[in-house]
Amino acid sequence: MRAIKVVDYDPSWPLLFADINAEISTLLGGLALSIDHIGSTSVSGLAAKRKIDLDAVISEEALPAAIEIVRAADFVFHGDTGENRWAFTRDHQDYGFRLYLCGPDNRAHRERILFRNYLRKHPERAKAYADLKRQLAAEANGDWDFYTGGKTEFVAETIRLAVLKT
Repeated sequence: MRAIKVVDYDPSWPLLFADINAEISTLLGGLALSIDHIGSTSVSGLAAKRKIDLDAVISEEALPAAIEIVRAADFVFHGDTGENRWAFTRDHQDYGFRLYLCGPDNRAHRERILFRNYLRKHPERAKAYADLKRQLAAEANGDWDFYTGGKTEFVAETIRLAVLKT
């Protein structure tokens, strides 16, 4: 099993997002309504895995075309995540990225934005999340299901807190 490595925040992550954002914007040629930096690398100061996560929001009508455009490019296609979000990955030397294509009313996308924004505004919650991730990574021994499952309750509670604040 591949080790799970959670590293300190890297100030280059927003720049990597900007580069990937420009590439995806060019690739999709205006089909994207928005491209959002999500996941832990989108929260300044938060420890994370070296993987940039992006959600590209596409109109429902243009979504099939966008999926085919990205599939034809230099990405690994992982299909629908079960949330009406189509996942793609690509690795670089020092980092990787995950691109998700989804419609504008996608619940998973809305929740990821709520989670990200709440952590950005509440550094104490972000620190608790970083501590949890480091603990889970150390205990997981490469078991990604254990690592991901161990974060579920924290993420759900943070989203509930974010909804209460809106």
